Amino acid sequence: MSKPIVAIVGRPNVGKSTIFNYIGRNRLSIVEDIPGVTRDRIYMDAEWLGRNFTMIDTGGIEFESNDKILTAMRNQAKLAIDEADMIMFIVDGKTGLTSADNEVAVILRNTRKPVLLVVNKIDNMKNEADIYEFYNLGLGDPIAISATNALNIGDMLDRVIEHLPAEHSEPAENDQIKVAVIGRPNVGKSSLVNSIIGEERVIVSDIPGTTRDAIDTHFTKDGQTYVMIDTAGMRRKAKVDMPVERYSVIRSLRAVDRCDVVLMVINAEEGVTEQDKKIAGYAHEAGKASIILVNKWDLIDKDGKTSLRFTENIREELGFMQYSPVLFASALTKQRINRVTELVKYVADQHAMRVATSVLNQVIEDATAINPPPSERGRRLKIYFTTQPDVKPPTFIFFVNDPEIMHFSYLRFLENRLRESFGFEGTPLKLVVRGRKEKDE
Repeated sequence: MSKPIVAIVGRPNVGKSTIFNYIGRNRLSIVEDIPGVTRDRIYMDAEWLGRNFTMIDTGGIEFESNDKILTAMRNQAKLAIDEADMIMFIVDGKTGLTSADNEVAVILRNTRKPVLLVVNKIDNMKNEADIYEFYNLGLGDPIAISATNALNIGDMLDRVIEHLPAEHSEPAENDQIKVAVIGRPNVGKSSLVNSIIGEERVIVSDIPGTTRDAIDTHFTKDGQTYVMIDTAGMRRKAKVDMPVERYSVIRSLRAVDRCDVVLMVINAEEGVTEQDKKIAGYAHEAGKASIILVNKWDLIDKDGKTSLRFTENIREELGFMQYSPVLFASALTKQRINRVTELVKYVADQHAMRVATSVLNQVIEDATAINPPPSERGRRLKIYFTTQPDVKPPTFIFFVNDPEIMHFSYLRFLENRLRESFGFEGTPLKLVVRGRKEKDE
């Protein structure tokens, strides 16, 4: 399921960025900037009380100005409002209600989206009566906070998640496999989608940035239904200037969140770039099954070891995705395009694989016999029990006597044994270590 989007809007200097930065700096929840996709820090993933969402910070909405920068900021805020599932409208409790606040409120009421009215700069709750004039905006009950003094931030976030749309899983109609085609601009994503489905469904152009939205295309092959999601190219942060493109990037990231399999497209002529690493890293952290597709392979001069050298380079540059199969193809000549859906189906099955508990524990027992667990300060690690509570990605919990003794290198050894025994090709594994008391509880 894709994360809901929460847009923070308001006129300039009401404390929007202070609120945004406070949540990120103090880590009220798991917060991480999305890497490498925008010059300004305008959005981040957040979690509060078990609900995951994406927060967008916007420039102040200034109506009475023809300044190009202020006009661009106003347009950017409107784009954020269009993209958001809910809106946090920030006003200044010290300044009081202004005509600009009323103009923003008119825009928000017309969106028919949930709006949380936040009165910032109420530094002392004895002054909470100052918020009553904001009822005139017609946006429901305001909440008083002070971002600077960290007052009522938790209550504000409680109200945020109350406004978020109800959680629901994407319908598994006909066991559809959703495939997000991601990568930098102009690596041939749209051409690949057209080649795979055998029709000109999406616009193809040599101009980078032609695709703005994440476009869903349904088709069936060999009895299996697929949804190909063609996404906007994600450029490195210094190149992302246009507000429209910034929100295209957000749509691409949301496509990754809701897909089953990621098709990471790399330009054969350029090889793996730093931006490729960042894009692939997002898919890896999201726990998605993935395939690395090297497009434009027809343009490469080859000898008997070209593909081997290229594969070794990919394994070196994308070390965190050793599990992903590599496919060399060409959207133009249709070279190996027929193998894409076959490989997608395979890694989707691996992503959803569940191992019987008895078999799993036997494999771990054999692994510890071959390579005994590490010891520290005279204590040897003991693995009492292993279970797989979840799939997509396959998740394994190791119950041990002392989690601190579980070295990273030994956990990697156990992951390799799981892959040798069961495959799990194309999917990351999530390994969790817990103490014995947690198991008893």
